[in-house]
Amino acid sequence: MDNIYINSSLAILFLPLLAFTIQIFIGKRLPRQGDWVSISAILFTLLLAGYMFISMLAQYDPNFRYESSFTWMDLGDFKIRLGFLVDNITIIMLLVVALISSCTHIFSIKYLDGDIRYSRYYAYLGLFTFSMNGIVLANNLVSMYIFWELVGVSSYLLIGHWFEKESAANAAKKAFLTNRVGDIGFFIGIMTVFTAVGSFAFTDIFEGVALGSIEGATLTFAGICLFAGAMGKSSQFPLHIWLPDAMEGPTPVSALMHAATMVAAGVYLSVRLFPLMTPDALTFIAYIGGFTAFFAATIALTQNDIKKVLAYSTVSQLGYMILAVGTGVYTAAFFHLLTHAMFKANLFYGSGSVIHSMHHALHKKHDHDTDPQDMRNMGGFKEKMPITFWSMTISTLAIAGVPFFSGFLSKDAILGGTLSFAQNHPQHFLLPIFGFGAAAMTAFYMFRMIFMTFYGPSKMPEIYDDIHESPREMTGPLVLLGTLSIFVFYTLPYFNPFSTHGWFTDLIVAKDSFVPGNISAHEIAEHAHHAHMPAMILSLSVAGIGILLAGLMYLKKILSADTWAKNSGPLYKLSLNKFYFDENYDRFLYQPLMKFADKVAYFDWELYDKYFINGFGKVTSWLSNISGKFDYEGIDQGLVDGVGRSAKNVGHSLRNIQTGRIQNYILYVLAGAILMIIIQAV
Repeated sequence: MDNIYINSSLAILFLPLLAFTIQIFIGKRLPRQGDWVSISAILFTLLLAGYMFISMLAQYDPNFRYESSFTWMDLGDFKIRLGFLVDNITIIMLLVVALISSCTHIFSIKYLDGDIRYSRYYAYLGLFTFSMNGIVLANNLVSMYIFWELVGVSSYLLIGHWFEKESAANAAKKAFLTNRVGDIGFFIGIMTVFTAVGSFAFTDIFEGVALGSIEGATLTFAGICLFAGAMGKSSQFPLHIWLPDAMEGPTPVSALMHAATMVAAGVYLSVRLFPLMTPDALTFIAYIGGFTAFFAATIALTQNDIKKVLAYSTVSQLGYMILAVGTGVYTAAFFHLLTHAMFKANLFYGSGSVIHSMHHALHKKHDHDTDPQDMRNMGGFKEKMPITFWSMTISTLAIAGVPFFSGFLSKDAILGGTLSFAQNHPQHFLLPIFGFGAAAMTAFYMFRMIFMTFYGPSKMPEIYDDIHESPREMTGPLVLLGTLSIFVFYTLPYFNPFSTHGWFTDLIVAKDSFVPGNISAHEIAEHAHHAHMPAMILSLSVAGIGILLAGLMYLKKILSADTWAKNSGPLYKLSLNKFYFDENYDRFLYQPLMKFADKVAYFDWELYDKYFINGFGKVTSWLSNISGKFDYEGIDQGLVDGVGRSAKNVGHSLRNIQTGRIQNYILYVLAGAILMIIIQAV
């Protein structure tokens, strides 16, 4: 059995990478530009993930765990081991990634048909899936960080797929750079933990925390730094700004990355590392998540771009998951990650179906100015696009928390945990206000989207006759994911639509924290159980109010949306303009930093380089000239050459004496002898 998990995990990890390699080098020369290579690879990973999932259900062991590792770097005292971890959480996450990625590959056949970079698009999908699977399978922080950065690179490539559009190119850069901010914190957290524990492996880190190798403020600091990585990837306040802009990428990419996988990586990281979080770190996490859920929902209320509504909805739902981690019910966060992946990906595919139909209808009328994503240009599509309508309606009921749908189960678990946390810690009363307030707004803005898109008279009658249902390659994923948004798939073998009890709660069991003194998982579960009923009643009440208001305003037209907007004064403008976060970041962060960078560049080039570096060079050149002259003219020409010239002159003089005639030499000797006699006589 262990070999099966090893082989399946390795195949799931590397098959998308193989598809990427083939596509990037020879994809354009293959039939259909090689899309069948990528689709075949991802469907095979889906089969393997499905097989692992069925094996998990057959074992039905909540404590199942298999881990394998190898030495990657051994420098004596410094050793790094890499490997992969397969447990129930891993298997579920692998299935989610494989399923949504498969749907995206198939949906893209028609959505990207005729695209100039069709083969490259499929290559990048493979790279992204490989990177995401690497995060899921990692059993240590080094592996996770490597694949974390690969996800960042592949998301940059996919968001900027249509890079000839300035908005898409800027969105890709914005996503990449914003995520790097969180990743710096993530890296600091990794090194803080390693310095204290001496290992990157999850098991060793948890053991070190339990033994007190890292504790107190240091552990809190490390936990918050690690969570910073999740803030970036999961688009949490104040790093939320990149995700709505990332909708500039193709809609299937939005479904894959920004609904089900990439943004879920931050939640997955938080779930994995929950046992080392201190109470202070968890409180920080809870407030970040709660505020993000509420704040993003207020922006989604007024957006008119169908993908922007879903984007801010995603930010809000991710806030829900992070809120659940912070309040201790992290299994509920993972449950919502699973259900949200299905209904939110389906909503993005549905929006893509609508945009695809709008685009073709406008193109037929030679209208290139009307925005095909603006809901104010839609209306009355219910009869024209019945499959898209019903699938999106089912997913909207799920995200709104309506009974008999999956979102009700997971949101109820989160809100129950949040309410119980506030009951035991009354000073944190804001957290359930954030949670239930976001739930009410979610129901409102999602049904606002449905009513504006599918109900009422057409806002553009001239294109209404050309609106049609999408091809089956696009409607197939809609039907599948819409079906998976129904409650029964998450409660089997039970059929109670008001209880979360089922295979998920049986197999994903909360573990106690490794931080000494933390409240036990059993106590957290007990508190959440007691808060379940009041939380469910409140949740249904606020969801009902949100749906009712949306119906009265956008379906029955009894309430005037324009009047409400006018009466809300500056609040409406703040929401519509996303609270001016981008403008304020530009004014108070980007521009000052750019000006500072300009001043540093001026100092570096105009002052430091020209006067210090170049001046140092000039002084060195002057000194070398003096040294050269002294060496050449003084030493070489004066001393060395002077000695040579003297020797040469002496040689010339001696050459006149050495004639080679013996009679001359006898004469010289005789003269010398006479000279010596004279000297002695004197």
